[in-house]
This record gives sequence, structure tokens and C-alpha cells, in this order.
Amino acid sequence: MSSAVLMPVYNEAGTIADVLDAVRDMFDGEILVVNDGSTDGTNAVLANRDDVTAIEHPHNLGYGRALAEGFAVARARGIEQVVTMDCDGQHEPRHIPQFLAALALGGDIISGSRYLPESAVVGAAPPTRQEVNKRVTAEINRVTNWQLTDAFCGFKAYRLPALNAFELCEPGYAMPLELWAKAFHAGLLVREIPVERIYSDHDRSFGVDLDDPERRYAYYMSVWRDAVEHPEPCGEGHRG
Repeated sequence: MSSAVLMPVYNEAGTIADVLDAVRDMFDGEILVVNDGSTDGTNAVLANRDDVTAIEHPHNLGYGRALAEGFAVARARGIEQVVTMDCDGQHEPRHIPQFLAALALGGDIISGSRYLPESAVVGAAPPTRQEVNKRVTAEINRVTNWQLTDAFCGFKAYRLPALNAFELCEPGYAMPLELWAKAFHAGLLVREIPVERIYSDHDRSFGVDLDDPERRYAYYMSVWRDAVEHPEPCGEGHRG
């Protein structure tokens, strides 16, 4: 079964080369990098790689949009399994084979969790991020009756044909909330596996409007409620 690693990237010139080398050490399939309008030299790093497929956005379109486009490119290439991971050094590429093995055992989405008992901790997560994640995860579990422990980990594996059941509309950081709501409506099988909780950059910004935790939480919940109430394709009953 064909597999790919999909990495959305925005201004990661300082880490991307080392991360791609580490991914290549663990995975010999296709690596898709969606360069979402980087302005810091990420483009030059990618231009010097002949072992990845770079998908270039002329300007920043958002995390959710980058992943959705990566999924579309993977589908067009006949890829059936996709592992998504970030390129900032907070995801350990050695877990890639474990994600693919977990898919083979059964599941549509295998989600990394930084909060399972087996999850190692490297660095302290900012308390406000942990609190927002905890509140959002609890709301997802209340509606779905799942037992997720980490709503926001970007380290995941997908059985790509299962995602054909719905369309992802949200372009920004709240895309995981839309994903969970539509996966629930589609009856997809979701499981978690432990991954490290690695934090080295406490200055990461979500954007001026979202750096305030309560505003960020409200944004996440508005996307969640909209997707729960309107799981139909983009533009049909959505906020717009």
C-alpha cells in the first residue's frame, strides 16, 4: 500500500533540513512538503532537495489549507496512507513506522498523543496551551464519546480513502476541530498512540488575534460547533 509523509511548513528554515534528513532516515517513500508562503529562506532549502516534492504557496494560506492541499496531491498520486508531521523539531520521525503499523492493525485516523501515560516529556508545555487543549479535548469527547487525550497533535496517520467521506473547509489552526467533527459524523475509527511532548519554542505565535488563550479557545469552539452542526461540503450551510 502506497504511503507518504506530508509536512506543512511555514518559516522553518532553521529546522527543515535536519528534520527532512531524519524523516528520510526512517522512511523511503514520498515526502510532500507544502511550503505555505515562507519568507525566511525555507524556499531555498527546499530548492536544494531532490528527495522531496515541494508544493509552493505564493503567500500564507493557513495550516488547514496546507494540509488539505497536501491530501489532494497525495490522492492524485494514488497514495493511500499519509503520515502528517510538523517541521519544527517537535515530532520524532522514528515514530513514522509505528503510525503506519497502527493503521495496518485497523483504523482510519491514528492520532499522536502527548498526554498518554507512555508519552515522554521533553521540555515544559506552556500552561495556557495545555489548558486550552484539555478543554477542547473534553468537549470533543463529550459529543463523540471517544476517549481522546490530545485534540491538537499534528503527528497523525490517515487512511486517505476514509477522508473522501467529507471535505475540509477550515484554512487555519482550528482545522483539527473540523476534522474531528466530520470524522465523527462519518463514523471513522480513531485511535491514539503515544508520542513525545517536546517543547523548545515557547514564543510561537498563533497570530495577533489568537495569542490570547480565551480568544483562541472561542475560535476553536466556533469551528467545532459549525462542523458538528454542518458536516456537509464547504459552502453548504457553513459560516462562510
